[in-house]
Amino acid sequence: MFANNVRCVPVIVGNILKISNTLARNYAFKSNLKIKWVRPEKPSCISTEISGDLGLDVKVDPNEYCKKYWNSKELEDADDIVKKMFTLDFNKRKTTVVVQREKITSLVKNHFMDTTSMETIIAKMTNQILQLQEYMKDHPRNLPTKTHLKELIEKRKKFLGYLRQWDYKRFEWLLEKLNIIYKPHPHQYLPVTRKDSLRKLTTKHCDKLVQEKLDAYRKELEEEQKIFFKEKAEKLAFIRAEEIACGVTPTVTEEQIEDVRKKAAELQ
Repeated sequence: MFANNVRCVPVIVGNILKISNTLARNYAFKSNLKIKWVRPEKPSCISTEISGDLGLDVKVDPNEYCKKYWNSKELEDADDIVKKMFTLDFNKRKTTVVVQREKITSLVKNHFMDTTSMETIIAKMTNQILQLQEYMKDHPRNLPTKTHLKELIEKRKKFLGYLRQWDYKRFEWLLEKLNIIYKPHPHQYLPVTRKDSLRKLTTKHCDKLVQEKLDAYRKELEEEQKIFFKEKAEKLAFIRAEEIACGVTPTVTEEQIEDVRKKAAELQ
């Protein structure tokens, strides 16, 4: 029994060597192309890249009065120390947010008492989104606020989609006023894979090589074109001179020769 098994060993080894190419891990080969693919980082659901907010240049002066004291006549004759007590600098942060919201909504209000139009509602959401995004930079682990901010971004995106269907001109005007880029949800979510990305990068690399070769060939033809027009002008002049010397009506005119010489001069 043992002897028979020993006799079978060379046959088994020979069969393994024959099919070694089939057993090799050819699916994990290394490409000769110098293309490096790095998996892109997934942006945060509350980042400006997802929300599309580019920021608003609305500045709030800390020496301004709180909103409820804007029309107060008593403060006009009050002492400077008393006036400071009613400024934003001496009150809660909430009063500053209210003033900033009022300034942002004033950019899109239809009239002074407008509080329920679609533009005003979206402007209020934008103010809150900008405030919460600044807050999340200092408190990234506040999950309830992060969830609220994400839901607010999705809600504003839905409202912008409605406004886009109802009145496209007003939609564009609102995006310009609030400095927003509208980013709707894609029709189909495609996963980012290494294989598909390498295929696209390889196609881009091949297109670049083809374009470089075409540009080099075009440059070579332009260099040859200079010599061609120069020789053509000399030959046309020679033909005209020979025809005149033989007493034949010249088939080449002076204008044709001059045009060729101008083209040769332009290419120099």
